[in-house]
Amino acid sequence: MKIAAIDVGLKRIGIAICLDGTIVLPQEAIGRKNRNQAAREIRDFLEEWEIDTLIVGLPRGGSSEAEMERRIRHFVSLLDLPASIALHYQDEAGSSMEAKEQMKGLIRQKRDGRIDSIAAKIILERWQNGDRVGN
Repeated sequence: MKIAAIDVGLKRIGIAICLDGTIVLPQEAIGRKNRNQAAREIRDFLEEWEIDTLIVGLPRGGSSEAEMERRIRHFVSLLDLPASIALHYQDEAGSSMEAKEQMKGLIRQKRDGRIDSIAAKIILERWQNGDRVGN
């Protein structure tokens, strides 16, 4: 099973993949010029890698949880995923902070998307470990 995870942000979308069921690899983040362009690039990525399952990070807790969840679910609807791709949501709470901690001292430029893709990696690893949220 080939799995991808995305961490949807307003400026970038972090991506991570797992092709063998064990090792999760962060990929180059997608810069978000607009939601249609970003959705198209995500769809192309999923098709290119023949992804079977997509995990999408959802924020849990915080004052803007409902608004961010609405935006993320709307973005996911723009992906127009084929029925062959299973879609799951995963709690992303703290994943960006955890990614920043992991990369402390290694990444000076935080706007290149590496932190976003490491956050996607964390989201995918949480999902693999069974720490799942409902769809």
